[in-house]
Amino acid sequence: MKTESTVVRNAQFIVIEGLEGAGKSSAIALVRDFIEKHTGQAPVCTREPGGTPLAEKMRDLVKIADETDPLCDEAECLIFYAARAQLIANVIKPALAEGQWVLGDRHNLSSLAYQGGGRGLMPLVSAISDATLKGFKPDLTLYLDIDPKLGLARAASRGELDRIEVQEIAFFNRARETFLSYADNDDSIMIIDASQSLAEVHKDIIAVLQNQAW
Repeated sequence: MKTESTVVRNAQFIVIEGLEGAGKSSAIALVRDFIEKHTGQAPVCTREPGGTPLAEKMRDLVKIADETDPLCDEAECLIFYAARAQLIANVIKPALAEGQWVLGDRHNLSSLAYQGGGRGLMPLVSAISDATLKGFKPDLTLYLDIDPKLGLARAASRGELDRIEVQEIAFFNRARETFLSYADNDDSIMIIDASQSLAEVHKDIIAVLQNQAW
C-alpha cells in the first residue's frame, strides 16, 4: 500500500469523457476501483454539471426542457462554466491539495465538444474556459469514442432522453469531431474505442491506467 506522503505527491485528477451511450458509468466504476486498489484510498468522485449543492441546481437548469422559456445556447454555455467553477473551487482543488485522487464524470472537454463544436460557440467557450480555468486541466482524460448513432441507440435503450440527448445527429457528429481533434493534439487525452465489447473496453482502460505513475 502507498504511504501517505506518496499519495499526496502523486494525487491526480482523472476524467472520463464520451458521447451519450459510450459507457461512461461502467468505465467510472472500473477506474474508481483501480485507483482505490493502487492508492489505498477511494477517489473523490465528481460529475459535471453538478458535484456541489449549487452546481446540482445548475444541472437541473440545463437538463430539463422548458418549452415556455427555452434555454438559449449561450446561457447553456455560461451555466456549465458557472457549475464547473464551483466544483473546481469547492471540491476538486481542495481534494487534490489534501492528496486525494479525483475522478470526474466529464469536465471541460465536454464543453469544448458540445457547446464549442456542437453548438458552434467555440470563440465563447474558449474565452470562458481561459477566464475560469486559468490553465487548470485533468492529469489524464479517457475519451470513450463511439459513433453517435450507436451511442444514441444505447442511450435510448436506457429510457427517456434528456434535453441534450435529443439533439439532431449532426450536433453529435460535430461534438465527436471536436473530441477527436483535441485528443489528437493533447497527450493527456487517451482515446478508447467504446464500440468494442465491454470486456475489450475495460481491458484498454486498464492498459492506459497501468502506464500512469502510481
